[in-house]
Amino acid sequence: MALLADTVVALVALLHVYILVLEMFLWDKPAGLRAFGQTPEAAAASKVLAANQGLYNGFLAAGLFWGLSLGAAGSGVKVFFLLCVLVAGLYGAATASRKILYVQALPAAAGLALLWLAGR
Repeated sequence: MALLADTVVALVALLHVYILVLEMFLWDKPAGLRAFGQTPEAAAASKVLAANQGLYNGFLAAGLFWGLSLGAAGSGVKVFFLLCVLVAGLYGAATASRKILYVQALPAAAGLALLWLAGR
């Protein structure tokens, strides 16, 4: 169960690296426009804000990778950063797009549940 929990944590971290790339580097490119349903004009106007969001997603990923690097001793770190992802996902779903609930919050909740089941 611990391996499955850590696998989900790693997947959540990789997802946030992907979001970092989309928000920081591809926001106004075709991939970013598609991912976030933006027009080129809206993307150009919000590019700096998106890059800032991307940086925060990078911090979430870094925290999760840090927790994973600590092994069993990193349980508290993994729980903290998964809770941060969960809260961000719930807020994003309530204020920006319901899709965020499934893309961000649900994987974080699954990771937390698996860590709990693994006794970590």
